[in-house]
Amino acid sequence: MDSLRSQISLSILAAVAAGLCWAVALALLLFGGLHAGEPHLAPQRLIYYVMALGAALLTFAPLESGLGMPGLAVEGTVGTTLLLYGLAFVPPPTEWLLSLPDMPVYALLIGAIFLCGAAGSRPFLYVVGQRMFKERVQALDQRRVRRQSYEVGLLISALAALAGLRVLTWVSVLLLALVLMIAELLFLARFQAKTNL
Repeated sequence: MDSLRSQISLSILAAVAAGLCWAVALALLLFGGLHAGEPHLAPQRLIYYVMALGAALLTFAPLESGLGMPGLAVEGTVGTTLLLYGLAFVPPPTEWLLSLPDMPVYALLIGAIFLCGAAGSRPFLYVVGQRMFKERVQALDQRRVRRQSYEVGLLISALAALAGLRVLTWVSVLLLALVLMIAELLFLARFQAKTNL
């Protein structure tokens, strides 16, 4: 009973610390005047680095250990830190995706969006899968959860790429979502066929 209380109090403490880190990092991002011209070791910039890294670690590490999802903390921390760094210190692109000077900026942001989307959706997909699938094998299948979270990350990053190419429309969004849903249904049907044999 005491270990349960201490575990709950540690979880609450980690959630409060994560919330504070997120608040400080987002406040610095929005109102702190961060820009690429600052020295790399400027105090404001170092505080932003620590808060962004702390927010990501305190968000994803407890989820990884609590839900038993190996790799979630690394993916979430790398993706979130890259995204927050890119938003604060990388100059925004001015041309389209295939313009050579802006291509590395798009690659950084699209990669960070992929990792953030995958890591952010994985706990939700795990919980939804436990409620949706009746068989224990399917409900607790970590490979399915990881694959589906990568599909969500792929969808979000593909939408960002389409926006960078200046061809993002409702039709392209719906077609991309339809393709990923059909691919997932085929994966699930294949898994169902293997477990029934």
